[in-house]
Amino acid sequence: MASPLRLAFVTDIHHGRDTATKRGTAALSLLDEFRRFAKDARADAAIDMGDRISDVGREQDLVLEREVAEAFAGLACPRFHILGNHDRDFLSIADNEQVFGQDMARRCVDLGSWRIVLWQADTRIRRPGGFVYAEEDATWLAATVAAADRPLLIVSHVPVSGHSQVGNYYFEENAQNATYPDAARLRAILREAKVPVAWIAGHVHWNTVTKVDGIPHLTLQSLTETYTTGGEAAGSFGLLELSDRIDWQVVGRDPFAFGMEAAASLRRWHPPMPPTPLRILTGAPAS
Repeated sequence: MASPLRLAFVTDIHHGRDTATKRGTAALSLLDEFRRFAKDARADAAIDMGDRISDVGREQDLVLEREVAEAFAGLACPRFHILGNHDRDFLSIADNEQVFGQDMARRCVDLGSWRIVLWQADTRIRRPGGFVYAEEDATWLAATVAAADRPLLIVSHVPVSGHSQVGNYYFEENAQNATYPDAARLRAILREAKVPVAWIAGHVHWNTVTKVDGIPHLTLQSLTETYTTGGEAAGSFGLLELSDRIDWQVVGRDPFAFGMEAAASLRRWHPPMPPTPLRILTGAPAS
C-alpha cells in the first residue's frame, strides 16, 4: 500500500501586535517550530490558510507579510498560501502574490492519489455586508467537483459547514462573519460529488469537525490564539494524512484529533425533515 499523503497546516498566524486574545509577537518563533514540525513529519507539502498578519495599514502590512514570507522560505517541502481577510484589508491579491512568490488564484494541485483544491474565494469583509463569494467561485467549485476523478481535499480560509459558533469568543455574537451567508449552496455542490471529499479551513480560531451529508469539514485553531489556552499562544499546527482514510491531528496547547474512512464521506444522508409539529415527531395523539 502506498504511503499516505502528508500535509502540514497552519492558519491565522496574525503576526503583529499582541492583543487581549492573540500573541502576535510570538508568531515568527512559532513558525520556526512549524518548519521543524513539517520536516519531522516528512510532510509532502505545507499549507497556510490565511490571516498571516494583524493588519494595520498598507505599508506596515507589507513589512509584516514579508517577515512571514521569510519564515516560510526555510520550508523544504512545497508550500501553498490561501488569502485571509486580514491579508486583504489593505493589500491586493497582487501584493500577496508578489510577497510570497506564487499565484494565489483558485487552482487544483494533484498530490499522490488526492486532488488539493485551493478555493481562493473572495475573503474581504465588507462593512457592512460581511463575506461575499463571487458567482465564478461557486461555478468553478461545481465544475471541479463534477470533473473529479480522484478524492478531493478542499482548502479555504472561511469555513462553509455552517457549524455552531456557540462558545466562540469572536463569533458567538457575530456568527454572520464566520462563514459566507449562502454557504448552503456550496454544501449542495459537495453533495453531488462522486468521490470522497473533505474540507479544511481556518478563520474561526478553534478546532472543530462537522459532518454534513457525510462530508467532514475541519477547522484549525489559530497559531497565536489565546482564548482557549489560558492566555498563552495556542501554537497550533496540524498534520493531515490522506489515503483511503482521513486522519487529522493538531498539536500545540489546544490538541485535537479526528479520523474516518474516506469512503464514508460518500454516504449521503437523508435530507433533513421540514418543520414538523412536535406531536408528529413524538407520536403523541392529536389534541
